[in-house]
Amino acid sequence: MLKVLVIGAGTMGSVHATAYADMTQAELVGVVDIRLSAAEAVAAKLQTKAFKSFEAALASEDIDVVDICVPTYLHRRYVEQVAGAGKHVVCEKPMARNLEDAQAMIEACEGAGVQLFIAQVVRFFPEYRRAHDLVIKGAIGEVGNARAFRGGVFPTAWNDWYANVELSGSLIVDLMIHDFDFLRWCFGDVERVYAKSQLGRELNRTDHALVSLRFKNGIIAHVEGSWAYPSGFRTELEITGTKGMITHDSAATAAIHKQLRSSGGQNGGKEGSSVAVPESPLRKSPYQLELEHFMDCLRTGTDPLVTAEDAYKALEISFCALKSARTGEPVNVGEPMASGKVVPASSGAGASAVTVASTSTATGTQASTATSISTPSTATGKGE
Repeated sequence: MLKVLVIGAGTMGSVHATAYADMTQAELVGVVDIRLSAAEAVAAKLQTKAFKSFEAALASEDIDVVDICVPTYLHRRYVEQVAGAGKHVVCEKPMARNLEDAQAMIEACEGAGVQLFIAQVVRFFPEYRRAHDLVIKGAIGEVGNARAFRGGVFPTAWNDWYANVELSGSLIVDLMIHDFDFLRWCFGDVERVYAKSQLGRELNRTDHALVSLRFKNGIIAHVEGSWAYPSGFRTELEITGTKGMITHDSAATAAIHKQLRSSGGQNGGKEGSSVAVPESPLRKSPYQLELEHFMDCLRTGTDPLVTAEDAYKALEISFCALKSARTGEPVNVGEPMASGKVVPASSGAGASAVTVASTSTATGTQASTATSISTPSTATGKGE
């Protein structure tokens, strides 16, 4: 059984720690946070130990894997420290705050002979994995364009680091990277990026961005991200092909939504944290499925569904979008950027409904519990 230590007792650290505590193939041996009281609160809930530093945990416990859930700008420091101790690494996305740090993290783990897993969890949400599989199988024919949306309330956390663009990279780097990674998984490498956002404007803890991606194979994708919701979280996806369309809307099960701004969580992150985490009705959350997959990869020696190189490429797209938003100009992926050196491009090869609408004349059938395929009649032009 793999013994796992989680560093960071904020929102994602708590999510990951809970997932390990529920596993049969891993043992959660402790939670680390510089705020010892935060670590103690999570540890007490999950019946494990709390530590104030990685060094203290390392001196006390036998550890195989360290899961790093600290603010993005601290990732490199902890990954290099953990790799130097000879421990395998799971690191929350985004991989790093610049490409130089991300490359250094890859090199540190390779040099130490340990594995580096980056938690790009959207690939483990069943609706997105189903959509990917349908695209790869050609269920909707040749894809021409795609649209993705991801949005929620502005997050608050320790030292209000999300509100500092130099630390978080804004929602383009922290949030929209999920969709950049997913779309690259489906369609391969991106050639050019153009973006508009609210960077440089003081809008009372809201953020919104629009990013257009042109892939090397000619597909065009429009990605929208928002940290302007009063509460809650939602996602949307549309992929259009020559034979039909794949659609997903996390809010489709409810006809009317009322959202009110919370009176809490608006204090600059000084008391507690508030980060929207997508929910799933599955018995095992996508976060647990992701982390179980990483543990299985360590035991079997198999390649992960998302590699560190995949995470690097998603980060590169994010920084191209950030540069475009700042300059107002399109950015070609692979251009040198101040944020770090660029790795040469390589081919990229919880359950809401995913619907596939096809122009086939065949009768519509139920594909799975999370996906339906409907086919319109050529006589009526309406789905059955």
